[in-house]
Amino acid sequence: MSEAKENKEETKAAAGNVQLPGLFAFKVGMTQVVDDKGEMVPCTVLQYEPWVVSQVKTKDANGYEAVQISCRPRKDKRSSKAQKMHLKKSGMKTGAYFVREVRGVLPEGVAPGSEVAIDSVKKGDWVKATSTSKGKGFAGSVKRWNAGGGPAAHGSTFHRQPGSSGNRTWPGRIMKGKHFPGHLGDETTTITGLRIVDVYSDDNLILVSGAVPGGRNALVRLMKQQ
Repeated sequence: MSEAKENKEETKAAAGNVQLPGLFAFKVGMTQVVDDKGEMVPCTVLQYEPWVVSQVKTKDANGYEAVQISCRPRKDKRSSKAQKMHLKKSGMKTGAYFVREVRGVLPEGVAPGSEVAIDSVKKGDWVKATSTSKGKGFAGSVKRWNAGGGPAAHGSTFHRQPGSSGNRTWPGRIMKGKHFPGHLGDETTTITGLRIVDVYSDDNLILVSGAVPGGRNALVRLMKQQ
C-alpha cells in the first residue's frame, strides 16, 4: 500500500502544468497599450492566480468531460470536513474559496494536483469573457431598457414614465416581457470577440482588448473561440 501511495505522488508531481481551453482570472482595471501598428488599444488587465486541478470528470463517471479547478485556500477553521476531503487529492489541506469547471476535451496528462498554466491563453487568441456585471440597484425603464420617455417640455407630466402597460378587454392582462423598472445589472454577462493583447507570465497578468464585464476584483472566465 505504501508503494502504491508513492507511485500516486510521483504521478501527481510528474503531471506538472496543464493547458486548458480556458481559464479564470481576476479583474484589476483598465489601461491602454500601443500595438505593433502604433495604434492605441484599450485593454482590461486581469490578474491570474494559481489554480489547481481538484477533480477530473469523465463521461463514464459523470456523464460529461470537464476539469474542476480550485483557487485560494480557505482557513482551516472555515473549511468543512467535506471540503477538505474533496480537495485532498489535489494537495490542498483546506477548502477553497473558488471552485470552477472548464468543460471540453480532457487534455493529456491532466490529474488532480496539476497546476493550470497561464499559457492556456496566448497572445493573439480570440476569447469570450464571462463575469457578473456591476449591480446598479433599482432603475427606471428609461435607464434600464433605454425607453424613449415622453416630451421634455414643461407641463407634459410625462417625462420618464414607462408608459401604457395594459391591454383592452382581450387579453385583459399585461403581456410577458413588458419592460418595467427593476433591478439593473448584477447578472451573468458574456462578451465575445475579445483578443488577448499580451500575456505576462512572470507577473501573472493578462491583457484583453476592450472592456470586460464586472467590477474590480471580479472573477472572469476566459474561453477560447474557434
